[in-house]
Amino acid sequence: MDLGLAGKWALVCAASKGLGRGCAEALVREGVNVTITARGEEALQATAAALRALNPAVQVKAVAGDITTADGRAQALAACPQVDILVNNAGGPPPGDFRSWDREAWIAALDANMLTPIELIKATVDGMAERGFGRVVNITSGAVKAPIDVLGLSNGARSGLTGFVAGLARQSRLAGRNVTLNNLLPGAFDTDRLRKTMQAGAAKSGVSVDDMADRRRQGIPAQRFGSAEEFGAICAFMCSAQAGYLTGQNILLDGGAYPGTF
Repeated sequence: MDLGLAGKWALVCAASKGLGRGCAEALVREGVNVTITARGEEALQATAAALRALNPAVQVKAVAGDITTADGRAQALAACPQVDILVNNAGGPPPGDFRSWDREAWIAALDANMLTPIELIKATVDGMAERGFGRVVNITSGAVKAPIDVLGLSNGARSGLTGFVAGLARQSRLAGRNVTLNNLLPGAFDTDRLRKTMQAGAAKSGVSVDDMADRRRQGIPAQRFGSAEEFGAICAFMCSAQAGYLTGQNILLDGGAYPGTF
C-alpha cells in the first residue's frame, strides 16, 4: 500500500534507537524526509547514516540535543523545513515508590513526557492545518491503560498528555483540516529500556535475566516481545493519507497483554 507520504517532512524525537528509530525507518521507507533527534551524538549520526542508506532519495537531518529543553526543541524545529508529521517520544522516568519522589522528580517527568510533547504540538499543528495535512503520533505507554504500580511518574505524566490530546484532537480547526493527533501505546518491546528493566528485576528477584524474560513473555498472549520494526509500521500507517479519519485515539500495541474488552 502506498501511504501517500512521499516528500513529506517528519520530526521524530528520541530516534537514535528503539521505538523512535523504528518509526523513523518506517517513514523513510515511505519516502518521508526526516529530522531525527536524540541526546547522544554518536548513536544519532550512526542512525542517520543507516536511514540514508535505507532510502537514498530522502533527506535525513540529525540534531543532537535534549528535546525536553526549550533550546533542544528550537534546534530540532529549525532543522526541519516544515513539520508535516510529528512523532513525540522520550524515555520514561525511573520506577520507584511515590513516597521517595520530590517535586523535582515530578517536574522532570512532566517536562519530558507531557509538557515537551505539548510544546512541540503547539509549535506545529497550526502550520499543518494551514497546509491541509498533519499527523501527530505520541508514543506513550501501555501503562496508560493498565497502570504499573512502580511507574507512578510515567503513569501520571503520560495520562496527563493523553487527556490533553483527547480534547485537542477534536478541535474542528484541526480535525476539519486533516490534522490528526493520536497516541501509540507500546507494551513489552525488545528495546534497551526493556532489557534494563528486566536486569533490574532479575537482580531484585535473584533469578537470571533469561528466566525473567521467559516469565515476562509467558504473560503475553503472543508469547513474544514486539519489535521496533513492527511498531514503526503501525506508526507509519497512523501517519498515512488513509488514516485521516483516525484521531483522538489510543492505539495499544501489546501482543494482547491488556486483559480488558474496552
